[in-house]
Amino acid sequence: MRRLFPLPTEPSVPPAAPDREWGLDELAEAYAYPERPQSVSGAYLRANMVSSLDGAAHHDGRSKPLSSETDMRIFGMLRGLADAVVVGAETVRQEGYRPARAREAFAERRAALGQPPAPAIAVVSASLELDFAAPLFTEPLVPTVVITGAQAAEDRVEAAKAAGARVVRAGSGPSGRVDVAAVPAALAELGHTRLLTEGGPRLLAQFVTAGVLDELCLAVAPLMVAGDAARIANGPLAAEPEQFALASVLEDAGFLFTRYRRIYP
Repeated sequence: MRRLFPLPTEPSVPPAAPDREWGLDELAEAYAYPERPQSVSGAYLRANMVSSLDGAAHHDGRSKPLSSETDMRIFGMLRGLADAVVVGAETVRQEGYRPARAREAFAERRAALGQPPAPAIAVVSASLELDFAAPLFTEPLVPTVVITGAQAAEDRVEAAKAAGARVVRAGSGPSGRVDVAAVPAALAELGHTRLLTEGGPRLLAQFVTAGVLDELCLAVAPLMVAGDAARIANGPLAAEPEQFALASVLEDAGFLFTRYRRIYP
């Protein structure tokens, strides 16, 4: 892996960064959360997504075929830094989501920040049509959070609670939909301020149009898949395009690992 941007500014450092394997600590420093989020929610929401060269967010319904060993290392490292991983219900079903696991490499770092051994998984679902007998609910180190709307069926709410999940209401409108703009603040109230969303594309689009996405970590895979797969953000059109600034670019085996941070006025 080598850093393409930003390049070192010290005169003694060669302009071409060496291609070498990065350790988890070095990656963690490169992807560290800011100390003070600028958003009014008090939380910092970053997204981690992968895309093919031709813009596909998945191949045959799953993102794993677009991934690589280094991409999976960064995937695990980003989880290791987060308080909570926010994901849509459809992605939970499609990808067979399991609880995040504790990693010894991050134990000291997480303890120093007052974090539990592993991040919580926070599932956004208006209908609560989820399998509460799945390991995501029966085997987590940290209770799974279910974020739903005001009109969620009470029997499904009780089923979620009986499975050990923490149920959070985000949105009070009669539509029953989850107000994604309220999700970061709702999780911040639980003490989860370092947020990571892994999509899917529909949920990411909702975060973008709600104006609550602070950072995008996008891996561009050197692959072409064609087909009709969704883009990484696939949903309602934003009223105005959100502007982001390039923060860093890493490269490994043709994959580009980019970070873009939202520009606040």
